[in-house]
Amino acid sequence: MNERIKKAVENYTSGYNCAQSILCAYSSTIGMTESEAYRLAEGFGSGMGGLQETCGAVSGMFTVLSYLNSDGTPGSKKTRGITYKKVRDSAGKFKDLYGSLICREILLNNDGIGCVKKVEDAAKILELFLADSQKDKVSPSEKAVNE
Repeated sequence: MNERIKKAVENYTSGYNCAQSILCAYSSTIGMTESEAYRLAEGFGSGMGGLQETCGAVSGMFTVLSYLNSDGTPGSKKTRGITYKKVRDSAGKFKDLYGSLICREILLNNDGIGCVKKVEDAAKILELFLADSQKDKVSPSEKAVNE
């Protein structure tokens, strides 16, 4: 199992909420300290502050994807479309596994599978998108060789 996936699972079993588990496992990937990530994700746990709406593991996954994909230019819409697509595609993969993105619905239909498995699966989905992103990032020298 990938180190970041393991870290997400360890985070959850150590008392982090679902969103914190994901975001903290990827904090160094997005250039944040773990403390910053922990603080940022705190309100997203248990389906958005305990409301049992959008799954916190999914929210953490979306946050990492957004951070890594955005060009970071205020007011720019240059990367928004592809970011939204990545969010929709990752949401679709999670929904294929659990039938919903809504915490209370997932918990009702969990068949005894705890939230730690949702955290693990959200991290696995995130890893798929990160691997795809790395394939898309070819250095200028590699492009010249390939052309």
